[in-house]
Amino acid sequence: MSRRKKTSPAEDVVDLIALLPWYVGVILALAGYLLLHRIAIAPLPSALGPGALGNVMVGTMGRGLATAGQYIVPILCLAGAAISAWRRHARRSLMDNVTRSDAPDILDDMSWREFEILVGEGFRLQGYQVAENFEAGPDDGIDLTLRKNGEKYLVQCKQWRAFKVGVPVVRELYGVMTAKGAVGGFVVTSGRFTPEAEAFASGRNLRLLDGPQLHRLLKQARGSASARPDDGNRAGQATNAAPQAAKTAAPSCPRCAQPMVRRTARKGVNAGQEFWGCSSYPRCRGTA
Repeated sequence: MSRRKKTSPAEDVVDLIALLPWYVGVILALAGYLLLHRIAIAPLPSALGPGALGNVMVGTMGRGLATAGQYIVPILCLAGAAISAWRRHARRSLMDNVTRSDAPDILDDMSWREFEILVGEGFRLQGYQVAENFEAGPDDGIDLTLRKNGEKYLVQCKQWRAFKVGVPVVRELYGVMTAKGAVGGFVVTSGRFTPEAEAFASGRNLRLLDGPQLHRLLKQARGSASARPDDGNRAGQATNAAPQAAKTAAPSCPRCAQPMVRRTARKGVNAGQEFWGCSSYPRCRGTA
C-alpha cells in the first residue's frame, strides 16, 4: 500500500508520538514544558570579561529557543497524544462494528486503511505488539510488524474485493521474512487465495487468512478479550471462597484425632445448637 509522505520534521514528531499510548504523549508534553520553561526563565550570565561574551550569546540563543520550545514541544506532544487516542477509539469502534455484524460483505465495504487497522487490532487482542508501517516509499509489501515472546512476524494485508491473492504475493512475503529475520508471516485478505498460493504456504511458517477466516478470528479474539475480566472475577471469587471453605472444614477430634462431624444438641441448656462431635461416637465422646 502507498504511504502518505511527510512534509516537515514537526509532522515526524507528531507521528512518532502518535505511535505511543496517548497518556505517554501527555506526560511528555508536561515534562517538555517544565524543562524548557526552566531554561527559558533562567538568568543570563553577565559578561565580565572578553571570553564571556561568547557564553552570553550562546545563552541568549538557548534561552530564545527554550522560550519558543516550551510551547511548541507540548503542542506537538499533545497533538500526537490526541491522534493516538483517536486511533485507539477508531480501532475499537471498527472492531465492534465488524464483530457484531454477520453480513458476509462486511470486510468489502471498508477502505484499505481501515482494513489494516482492523487486522492490527485483531492481532493486538491476541497478545501481539503491533507496529504499523507509516514510512513513505517502498515497504516490501509489509503493512504490520508483530512481536510476541521476543519473536518477529510480518503481515501483508490485501484489501481486494474482486480478485484472489496469488502465489507471487505469498512468495514475496516469504522472501522478505527471510531477509528481515522474521520467524513467521501472515497474508490477510478480504477475498480468497488461489490454490497455488495455498500450496506454497503449506508446510511453511506462513499463514493465509481469507475473508471468512479473518471474520471468525476477529470474533474469537474479541470474545476472548471480553472474557478476561470475567475470568478475573471468577478467580477472585474462588480466592475469596477458599478461606470460607477452610473455616467450615471438619476439624480433628482433640481426643482420638478422627474427623469430626456437625451435630445438633437435643437436650440440655444447649438444645438446638450445633456443635462438632467425634465421628467415632459413642466410642469417643470428643467435642469442639
